Amino acid sequence: MSIDRTTAARVAKLARIAVPEDALPKLADELNGILSFMEQLNEVDVEGVEPMTSVTPMALPQREDVVTDGDQQAKVLANAPDAREGFFAVPKVVE
Repeated sequence: MSIDRTTAARVAKLARIAVPEDALPKLADELNGILSFMEQLNEVDVEGVEPMTSVTPMALPQREDVVTDGDQQAKVLANAPDAREGFFAVPKVVE
């Protein structure tokens, strides 16, 4: 697949990027380079390769989901500039 100047202009418009007319040939060349690299990646044999979430195998630490330090509403709200009925009060920002 090859991208010409017209296609590069259309891609720039769809991406809402202002590209001057004299920069369109360079943009088309760069997009063609990206597409050729993607074609190279398609040639790689990945049969039997497990998907990865990280380049190093790791297990995230797990802990019990229990409340360890609750029931401190008064202490939490003590430094609030404005607290009402047990909640932080903030000024209205949307009319």
